[in-house]
Amino acid sequence: MTDKLQVVGHNERKVDGRALVTGQPVFVDDAPAPAGMLHLALLTSPHPHARIRSLDVSAAEALPGVALVLTHENTPTRRYTTAGQGYPEPSPYDARMFDPKVRFVGDRVAAVAADDLATARLAAQRIVVDYEVLDPVLSIDAALAPDAPVVHDEPDSDAFDASRNLAAHATAIVGDVEAALAAAHTVVDVTVETQYAQHAPIEPHAARAELDPAGRLLLTTSTQVPFHVRRIIAHLLQIPVHRIRVVKPRIGGGFGVKQEVLIEDLVALTTLRTGRPCSLVITRAEEFVSSRTRHPMRVRVRLGADADGLLEAIDLDVLSNTGAYGTHSLTVLSNVGSKTLPLYPTAAAQRFVGHAVYTNLPVGGAYRGYGATQGQYAMEVAIDQLADRLGVDALDLRRRNHLRAGGTSPIFRELGEGREGVEQTITSCELPACIEIGAQRIGWAAKRGQRRRDGSWVHGVGMSIHLQGSGIPRIDLAAANLKLNDDGSVNLTLGATDLGTGSDTVLGQIAAEVLGLPLEKVLVTSSDTDLTPFDVGAYASSTTYVSGTAVLRAAEDLRGQLLEVAAAVLEVPVDDLRLEDQRAVAADGRSTSLEELALRSLYAVDQRQLAANASAVLDTSPPPFLACFAEVAVDLDTGRLRVLRLVAAVDCGQAIHPRLAEGQVEGALVNGLGYALMEDLAIDPEGRARGTDFGRYKIPSTLDVPPIEVVLVDSYEPTGPMGAKSVSEIGINAPLPVIANAVHDATGVWLTRPPFTAERVWRALNGE
Repeated sequence: MTDKLQVVGHNERKVDGRALVTGQPVFVDDAPAPAGMLHLALLTSPHPHARIRSLDVSAAEALPGVALVLTHENTPTRRYTTAGQGYPEPSPYDARMFDPKVRFVGDRVAAVAADDLATARLAAQRIVVDYEVLDPVLSIDAALAPDAPVVHDEPDSDAFDASRNLAAHATAIVGDVEAALAAAHTVVDVTVETQYAQHAPIEPHAARAELDPAGRLLLTTSTQVPFHVRRIIAHLLQIPVHRIRVVKPRIGGGFGVKQEVLIEDLVALTTLRTGRPCSLVITRAEEFVSSRTRHPMRVRVRLGADADGLLEAIDLDVLSNTGAYGTHSLTVLSNVGSKTLPLYPTAAAQRFVGHAVYTNLPVGGAYRGYGATQGQYAMEVAIDQLADRLGVDALDLRRRNHLRAGGTSPIFRELGEGREGVEQTITSCELPACIEIGAQRIGWAAKRGQRRRDGSWVHGVGMSIHLQGSGIPRIDLAAANLKLNDDGSVNLTLGATDLGTGSDTVLGQIAAEVLGLPLEKVLVTSSDTDLTPFDVGAYASSTTYVSGTAVLRAAEDLRGQLLEVAAAVLEVPVDDLRLEDQRAVAADGRSTSLEELALRSLYAVDQRQLAANASAVLDTSPPPFLACFAEVAVDLDTGRLRVLRLVAAVDCGQAIHPRLAEGQVEGALVNGLGYALMEDLAIDPEGRARGTDFGRYKIPSTLDVPPIEVVLVDSYEPTGPMGAKSVSEIGINAPLPVIANAVHDATGVWLTRPPFTAERVWRALNGE
């Protein structure tokens, strides 16, 4: 397909590349400070669970340069959720701007606005708080105990069952799982427990607020969801949506943590109260402690199979630690099932039961992979254990059971992401090719089970397979506008949010391909709630598939208008025309340029602005597929673990920009490597996070990254724009299981609790 395309499928220069590599001021805090700008500093709770008896802010307010102190005593009390998701939000409304009860170390107590940041921080330290310290719940088990303190004891809580510390609950049952397990030839039972991890974007949360000349509130913020920001701020502060404008500039990393509305309310209220611009850039420690994390989970998988290895039953039980607030609690929990169980539809009996549990610990939120990371870790380790028990090759066992084109899963409708679930038939799946290519590249047949020794080091290989999704069907909406200019160029405006992933470039490529233009003649403007059409934002791997479909439809509409004008100029039927190389070309070879058509439409005959608008809400969420293979070496004396090589073969449909697609997979794999090998936001016995800086919280550097080979397997998704599916999240799910399975191949031990540090591996090797 690519050889027939001029722009799509080619490695075009990123539309924002020049500005980024030349260091132009493109991020929130790069812009010069407007006159009179205030700076905010936060005071947060030192206790995991406490009531605020009293606050004395007089010393803070008396400090010269302090303009405003915000606490629960002078701020809105409306309940809301910080989760930037669709409306109505599926997360419980369990937060207040400031609350007289604090629920984790790092929870908001006060915010101080001052002329400069140093003064704001000094004033925050002068606030005197009298706390009634309460007993905390600092683990899932403690939260579920019959006599556990209640994290959310307010009578109006809309959590699933706040009195039992349950934020959310999800179930899906197909068939009789217990009977199928009892009748199975072989059963395995695996439990894994994952840790806290922080997204660690290089740019922390940053936001500015100011009043425009008309007195409207302008928010410039590092967000993945500008339209959700506008809606949530309007609800919380009780101001009309039309009085708010939200602009997203470049983002220095998001990974899901900027799908939360965490600081925009503070700068907005400060500006509304004082009339002055206001800025807040949270510190690195605040980013670790007070923003959001990946949900720690305990995931149990039971598999039952017949003697030939065909799965007959899958039982998936999940306890998710949502922390102090239930943001994303239901949807992340549901994804553990909906992005795990459909991969193995041969099991006629399947059950998913999940609970999201409140604790007095850091708050879980959206994180790349979004529940699939934890669920697929447990499932893929269980599949290897089943293969080991049956005495069959783990690759062959997956071949016998995985989802294929033309197939479906009994769990799709029971646990879909749509309002009533969405039953899907898979219209593209090159997973078999991914498995074969990956196995060949890693040398599976020659290395598996060999346990090659090199002194105290022993080698092994492992594999895992994965699916994700492409947006949330029947819920996610995206829209795009196209406008023709005098010289035949077009303005493309869209609400889609580029996180640095290159979506502005990818979506521009789709428009350019349809209109027969070079990419540089598609002028992309995105993520400004005043100027661009609606889009839910960058999450759920939706941008290329959903936003791309909106762009495709708008471009096809504009192409039709251009061809109508060209048909009148060339005096031929519309059906005899095509657009290519910036011209409308007739079947007889005669042509006219897009510039000539633009000038004719704007200045001469039939004067009108040629423009198009389109939106997209799709009924399907076609999954990308990935087969990942790893080779590892383990030092039997010390437990040190080295990942020697990763191979990832990916079916993402037509890659609009192959190099960016490869980069997304590589980045996701490295992100997952950090989670598997080193990242752990450890919590001390008092509920305080430890290692809240990059000196102690380790993320992979270039020296930690092994050779990675990404193979984009030829595929075409008929429901996607230009044949595309998503690719951004799926790679992060692979490192946990593929490394665990490779370590077992090398040593015979199973790693069920990351990160896989040398100490943890050594203890496993020694039976501890």
